[in-house]
Amino acid sequence: MRKSAILGLGGLAVIATAMGTTIADAREGSLREMLRQRIAERRMGAGGRTQAPQAGRPQTISYGADPLQVLDFWPAQTAGGATRTGAPLIVFVHGGGWKRGSKDNATGGWKQVHYPGLGYAYASINYRLVPQATVEQQGADVAAALKALLDRAPQLGIDPRRVVLMGHSAGAHLVALVGTDEQYLRGAGLSFRDVAGVVPIDGAAYDVPRQIAEGGRFMQDTYAQAFGTDPARQQALSPTLQAMAPNAPAFLLLHVQRQDGVAQAKQLEAALRRGGTTVERRDFPGQGLQGHAEINRSLGDPAYAATPVVDTWLKQVFGA
Repeated sequence: MRKSAILGLGGLAVIATAMGTTIADAREGSLREMLRQRIAERRMGAGGRTQAPQAGRPQTISYGADPLQVLDFWPAQTAGGATRTGAPLIVFVHGGGWKRGSKDNATGGWKQVHYPGLGYAYASINYRLVPQATVEQQGADVAAALKALLDRAPQLGIDPRRVVLMGHSAGAHLVALVGTDEQYLRGAGLSFRDVAGVVPIDGAAYDVPRQIAEGGRFMQDTYAQAFGTDPARQQALSPTLQAMAPNAPAFLLLHVQRQDGVAQAKQLEAALRRGGTTVERRDFPGQGLQGHAEINRSLGDPAYAATPVVDTWLKQVFGA
């Protein structure tokens, strides 16, 4: 019998403790969810794909008073390895069910090497987590992190007119939300004019009420904790339901073959098109949590199918 099938509550407790929770403050379903995520990521990493090269040490920048309001920044590189100035910027938002995850362990190992190597600056942000913060505050954190980077544009060597927001899982929801509901950017003194494009990666909560109704029992506790039970709030936090014009000017929706993720991405695509927004949707192989983890962990690996798709789209959006 496989270890994953026989691991009992004690094993779940060990993993839960390592991930910052305990049996006392997490339901058994949430622990199983974390365990399945960890197993999927380990299987993906052991699948024979080339290991990511070592990234250089980033510059860490605080964008607020909370310890989680920090980001890491990697400058763009020239072909000769020097720091490039006037570079486009990619801002990455990690996943983790809105309640966990980190810029340090939820972004994969390729992006912070691949994108600077293409001549793009790259930043990976932390944000405040549920339940200590709300999803609304998380959206505000994404915008505040962007504002902190743009305020430092000359020092960091970035072009403030060429910025793409990218996020995975819960991070996909957050970048889609910021890209469809301008209040978050306005709260930081920005607007849709400050975002050239948005890349949500394998999200499944773009229409929160529909996902809660149709997404099955597996994530119900997570959705309830993040979005509550008020229908008006759930709708307000749904990018698909906020996608009437105006929006950020261009979206690239990426997903693997998870039934709810596919359905949610198609619905967001249709809503964006109705709002007159340029949108492209691309799907890739991968099932369940293993596929969900792989598209994030492997993006930027030249051997991974999604990498050249994103590279081509970025070149079009950035004009370089």
